[in-house]
Amino acid sequence: MKSRPRNCAHQEVELKLCLPGADPAVLAKRLARTPALARRKPTQLALFNIYFDTPEQALRQRGVALRLRRVGSAADPQWLQTLKTSTGELSALSQRGEWECAVAGPALEMAALADTVWTGIDPDGRLFAVLAPCFVTRFQRSLWPVRRRDGSAVEVALDIGHIEAEGKQAPICELELELKAGQPAALFDLARQLAQGVAVLPANQSKAERGFLLAQDALDRPQRARTPELVLPLSRPELVQRVLREMFAHFTQNLDVLRTSDDPEVVHQARVGWRRLRSCLRLFRKTLAAAEAPSWLDLQPLLAGLGDLRNLDVAVTETLPALSNAYAVDNAARAQAWQAILGALAQAAARQRQAVRQTLQVPAVGLCLLALTEWLEQLSGLEHAGPVKKAALQRWARRRIACLQQRLALAQKNATTLAQQHRVRILAKRLRYGVQALRELLPKRLADTCSAQAIGLQNTLGFSRDVAQAAALVARHGLDPAIQVFLQGVVAGYTLSKAPAE
Repeated sequence: MKSRPRNCAHQEVELKLCLPGADPAVLAKRLARTPALARRKPTQLALFNIYFDTPEQALRQRGVALRLRRVGSAADPQWLQTLKTSTGELSALSQRGEWECAVAGPALEMAALADTVWTGIDPDGRLFAVLAPCFVTRFQRSLWPVRRRDGSAVEVALDIGHIEAEGKQAPICELELELKAGQPAALFDLARQLAQGVAVLPANQSKAERGFLLAQDALDRPQRARTPELVLPLSRPELVQRVLREMFAHFTQNLDVLRTSDDPEVVHQARVGWRRLRSCLRLFRKTLAAAEAPSWLDLQPLLAGLGDLRNLDVAVTETLPALSNAYAVDNAARAQAWQAILGALAQAAARQRQAVRQTLQVPAVGLCLLALTEWLEQLSGLEHAGPVKKAALQRWARRRIACLQQRLALAQKNATTLAQQHRVRILAKRLRYGVQALRELLPKRLADTCSAQAIGLQNTLGFSRDVAQAAALVARHGLDPAIQVFLQGVVAGYTLSKAPAE
């Protein structure tokens, strides 16, 4: 429990990790046996929380959370009122303002918000007057205080329970490592020790954010890319850090959703998040020259599994249904063979989805994601020259996009083979991702033109690639060779039709 004196301002520095293992009880035992915690007896707390906001979610829009927490049993409760603020940064490592104090019971107290940032948020009390409960959380917290030889102190909290909103429930199974003394590096050091025995995923969403998403029936939906908010002035490393943070969060949030969702779009968005990250690492390579990214070799099985799953999903839900009539028109035997192919590949996709989920439970994957999270947090310290003028950043952004345009134009000139056309498609994606990352620094006409060009090329060249992948899947799974030949013929005809004229 994080109880503090009344109206005590506190800067909370916390690393949040979700636990993708299947059985929370087994995970709890495994965690308790890790060397970092094995000799420490945890404190057990039963926590019930009520989160409040206005009907328009005015607090959420400001990055503010307000809750009442009951500690202990309903028969002998202690109530705490907590106000939290957020910087809006998308990272598993959060630094938030926090004000917490005891209150009389399960009702908000305006007096408890005195001497906090609330007076600036709601100076006349109008927001407070319309606050209402939005959702609740119930969980059991196991709490380990860890004091290290270097003087740092970390509070490790394992939370197991659920969120309740609008008649729906979502599980809570996560670790929170809060820094009590020392530097944030202590959080990552301890997290690495824990992650060697328990699979983890960086968690970018608070319980409050998950509660709002659950209330809107959006918790298990695909998480799409956002345009990074580049609030100037910024140094170049700070700008790069904000862009890469958003892209890494896009990747990891969809990995989290994938644990429970069968929606093919979740897999697609996870892969898009990773490709965006890789693309912008190339785009910013000069700025990042002094900060080599950690190896992601241990992510390769996961990334390959996601790629195989995406190919199956596209074949089953998009490519093959679109070509069904072309192959089976007025021919019952062909129609039956086509449906058999669809069924076999759908079963293969289901097996592959389970295999990817098993990969998420491999500790090496979590350790690799932790290393990338820590690396991203260190980027803002790459140079000490301070913020760069807006005009200089705009020139820098235009040069980066111009370089991508030139490479794409060169690749387009002689793209006659399927492999060459695929290269054009990759470069078009990189242009699109670069424009998306730097849009706030680019002239609107340039950004719109480049985005339209990139999307057009992706759509035009993507069809032949998808059909070729479907043909390869038919061969790989030993399915009807006649359908494989048909698909290869479609690819050959489409490639010739799109080849540049002599």
